[in-house]
Amino acid sequence: MEPNTEVSRLREKQIHERVRLDALLDSTPLVTIAFIRDGHPVALPIGFARIGDEVVIHGSTGSPWLRELAAGATASASVTALDGIVVARSGFESSFRYRSAVVFGTFTAVAAEAKNRYLTTLMDHFIPGRSAELRGSSSKELAATLVLAMPITGDNWSLKVSNGWPEDGPDDVAAGGWAGVVPVTMTYGEPLRAPDCDRVIPVPPSVRSMTGEVTNRPGGGVGGP
Repeated sequence: MEPNTEVSRLREKQIHERVRLDALLDSTPLVTIAFIRDGHPVALPIGFARIGDEVVIHGSTGSPWLRELAAGATASASVTALDGIVVARSGFESSFRYRSAVVFGTFTAVAAEAKNRYLTTLMDHFIPGRSAELRGSSSKELAATLVLAMPITGDNWSLKVSNGWPEDGPDDVAAGGWAGVVPVTMTYGEPLRAPDCDRVIPVPPSVRSMTGEVTNRPGGGVGGP
């Protein structure tokens, strides 16, 4: 059975532009994966990146739930960004500005010969430029890591965007009282040096570049043959 990707309430908030979906997926490093496990619904957060037309996650080959996904369990991948608090003149009309998307499908394991390229790309999504500052992954590390990808097609995703203003009734507007929106953003903080990191070691360029709003992750494809 194909998933229903139509928004059931406030359908005017549904967005069908793929570029808007990509912008949301590229704005956060966390996704929630939901599927049925042992007869029960589960929803688990994990780091991810959009790499071209794929939602990509990775973890230990010893993870039972990642192995279930690799075996073809039907799943959904959901991302939500909170963009603001809508402060209305009544509690009933107060709400949020948000962007929320769900991608439906199945994950497949990335082939061994492509795994290193995917992991390098993931690293540069999480910390742009970091892979050039690190040693390469060892064969033992690659063997212990499972990389999974879910395709993003033309019809397996749903995106809902709420970006309006308070919708107070005329009586509440006439009664007075402040109304508006308080923006919310996710930003990088000051880097914290690890306790065992010598203070004479300079902060690398990739870390120094992590400033401002968390929206600077690249969204390209995986290079190489």
